[in-house]
Amino acid sequence: MTTANPQTIYLQDYKVPDFLIEKIDLEFELNEDVTHVKSRLEVHANSASEQPSKNLVLHGEALELKSISLDGKILSSSNYQIANDLLTIPNVPEKFILEIHTIIKPQENTSLSGLYKSSGNFCTQCEAQGFRRMTYFLDRPDVMARYTTKIIAEEKRYPILLSNGNPIASGKLDNGRHWVQWEDPFKKPSYLFALVAGHLEFIEDYFKTQSGRNVTLRIYVEKDNQDKCAHAMQALKKAMRWDEEKFGREYDLDIYMIVAISDFNMGAMENKGLNIFNTKYILARPETATDTDFIHVEAVIAHEYFHNWTGNRITCRDWFQLSLKEGLTVFRDQSFTADTTSKTVARIHDVTNLRLAQFPEDAGPLAHPVRPDSYIEINNFYTSTIYNKGAEVIRMMQTILGEGMFRKGMDLYFERHDGQAVTIDDFAKAVEDAASIDLSQFRLWYSQAGTPILNVKEHYDAAKQTYHLTINQILPNTPGQTNKKPMHIPIKMGLIDQHGKEITQEILQLKKSVETFEFENISTHPIPSLLRGFSAPVKVEYGYSDHSLQVLFQYDTDHFNRWEAGQKYSLNLMLHAIRDLQKGDPVNIPDEYIQAFKHVLENMQVDNLLLAEMISLPSEKYIAEHMPEIDVDVIHAVRENFLFMLALQLKDVFLNLYKKLHVTGPYQFTMTDIGNRQLKNMCLSYLMLLNDEKIQKEIGMNQFTQSLKSNMTDTIAALRSLTNINGPLREQALSEFYNTWKHDALVVDKWFTLQATSKLQGTLYKVQQLFKHEAFDIKNPNKVYALIGGFCQNNPVNFHAANGGGYQFLTEAILKLDALNPQVAARMIKPLTEWRRYDSKRQQLMRERLEVILKEPKISRDIYELVTKSLNTNLE
Repeated sequence: MTTANPQTIYLQDYKVPDFLIEKIDLEFELNEDVTHVKSRLEVHANSASEQPSKNLVLHGEALELKSISLDGKILSSSNYQIANDLLTIPNVPEKFILEIHTIIKPQENTSLSGLYKSSGNFCTQCEAQGFRRMTYFLDRPDVMARYTTKIIAEEKRYPILLSNGNPIASGKLDNGRHWVQWEDPFKKPSYLFALVAGHLEFIEDYFKTQSGRNVTLRIYVEKDNQDKCAHAMQALKKAMRWDEEKFGREYDLDIYMIVAISDFNMGAMENKGLNIFNTKYILARPETATDTDFIHVEAVIAHEYFHNWTGNRITCRDWFQLSLKEGLTVFRDQSFTADTTSKTVARIHDVTNLRLAQFPEDAGPLAHPVRPDSYIEINNFYTSTIYNKGAEVIRMMQTILGEGMFRKGMDLYFERHDGQAVTIDDFAKAVEDAASIDLSQFRLWYSQAGTPILNVKEHYDAAKQTYHLTINQILPNTPGQTNKKPMHIPIKMGLIDQHGKEITQEILQLKKSVETFEFENISTHPIPSLLRGFSAPVKVEYGYSDHSLQVLFQYDTDHFNRWEAGQKYSLNLMLHAIRDLQKGDPVNIPDEYIQAFKHVLENMQVDNLLLAEMISLPSEKYIAEHMPEIDVDVIHAVRENFLFMLALQLKDVFLNLYKKLHVTGPYQFTMTDIGNRQLKNMCLSYLMLLNDEKIQKEIGMNQFTQSLKSNMTDTIAALRSLTNINGPLREQALSEFYNTWKHDALVVDKWFTLQATSKLQGTLYKVQQLFKHEAFDIKNPNKVYALIGGFCQNNPVNFHAANGGGYQFLTEAILKLDALNPQVAARMIKPLTEWRRYDSKRQQLMRERLEVILKEPKISRDIYELVTKSLNTNLE
């Protein structure tokens, strides 16, 4: 791990590989001290290389080279060179066999990249560049080869030996060892390689494809976790059927395997035929997982399964094209969730995530296009821009073309590029050709960073009965990009009258910097319902009156925009209250606002899942995005005031709804039951703000106690409120929860997060104590995300305390993490990189912390890139 002369990689410098690898035979001999890796590569010169080199250059990292031979001849050290993690063999023939023997130590690999040990099991993570930590190789996605893998290990310790593809042979060896050989019939890049060896149990099921083939499905887990896999298995079958029906994609191997590992940097990995998952996205039963967990399990399983075609069968040519597979597959998994849960609520969640993660990214020093131009460390580009904004770009394509024509574009893409490593432009060209459309202007979404701002003005002519909307698109400057070209932006919209009746709806295609759209035969001054369904990832500036927002909040036929109107209404009033409080004036909450909430509560109970979202206030992080300078203390005070006044004024409504919905009985994973629980628990969260001991004990504590061993959704909802109350009930509940579930790592993670996100003063001290807790392990990413991430990323009022204590805590944690696992450290540092958004005192404190990190002699490339970009240090 070093930052000495870190190299910047540029998209413009891409050149095809000088050599290709047709086939690779791997042998892993797993031992407790070291692992021997033997590879046999069938290599040939690439005829597509314009200026071919005769020197073979292979990637390798943290390897001990035992031997290397070319066409059967062992090479001496004078026949090759190893420097800067590269193995160079000069003057190789046009076609040859290369055999390499390396030694690695997975048990010492805390980075969780390459081959490592987790809870006594061997596991790999090769995306993006982990394969080079096992053997020397052309570790780039445009080098696709056929793999056979032989795994040798002690049978008693490691009875299960898995790799990609289908098992083709197995046998016993002396000294209690055994072996299994796997063959993957499909060419793949090295980042999709996988190996798992361990003492695992599995559940098994079968899926019959649309063409009549039977596929074996297996989910492997650590001992005693089989009873938490049924939901994951059903989710897999549901995703397989959905992909056949929606996109005509059928699974292509005889077996599909998932392995759940407790130590894993990401959510999951789509390795061909052998997906490796974080246990968080597999293990789920009502006693241990919330409704949200159940939905996330479905979504992540679907995402990794959908990668089989959008990522595996067709992969990305280079890492600059990462959104080709990730943005497209996020779009597919979001579509799946929308079809299988609630379209509106799924869309609300997608947009909320985009606004809280990607919009700040677009507005800060780390802004980059969906297809970046350069990077130092590719792991830093697994960002919300690549994933979530990339998905929005695909969604806009579908909006412009229509679902039927978009499906034709997808079909042509699969037909044209199956088995290839391609670019974003190849995907766009397939869509263009299928639909006979020119998307050249639309492609700017891939090359221009930043969030467009749409400034909208209206004009109504009562005499002519015409209505005009003039839209000006503003494209903010981002690092390295100014004077941007106007984007092609599809705007779904409608017009409704002052009583809430819809007049018209259509899709506007904005292509110029400024455009005016005319609507005829409009007999009354309408209210525009803009950007329905959030049809483009933009910010809209339009001077809605409170009355207009009330009408949209209560009557808009587009339910996403109905929710959006409520959010804007709340946001506008809170921003006004923030300005008042900053001037020393009292916070005023209009009666009409309370009555609008009451109207929605009493008239929208046909969809309780949506209603729960409708009565949620914008988060502190979202409010902060609308302030030129973030004042965390005032934001927190105003939002808490609004929550309390709603609770106080609507107490009876909340109490009656809670009692109506609080029913006991077995947990059911249905949208109706989930909606009832979500709305009930939203009512509970309001009621628990009233400092009413009777409510806290007889409702909050009672729900916690009743559900503790049977319904984690209700338990967590109650415990979240109790954790924000000073006093014995809080400590009693936290203690009972831990003692009940301390044997379950994922449930303990929830316990960490609830305490880390508590609103109470003194939370930093509590987090520092939990950092030393017996259940906390800094080497486990889930624990880090739960405790450190929970506090630093999701508790702004305490993390940004004026004394800088939160910044000091995060700095110390980053330096410890970076020495162990740079990828996780990089995920945690993001709050410090947003220092420009705060007041001058906090800016100085955060800059000082970043400079302390930068002065460390051995920080990783991951951290170096993020800190230097944040501080505007020259990266050349």
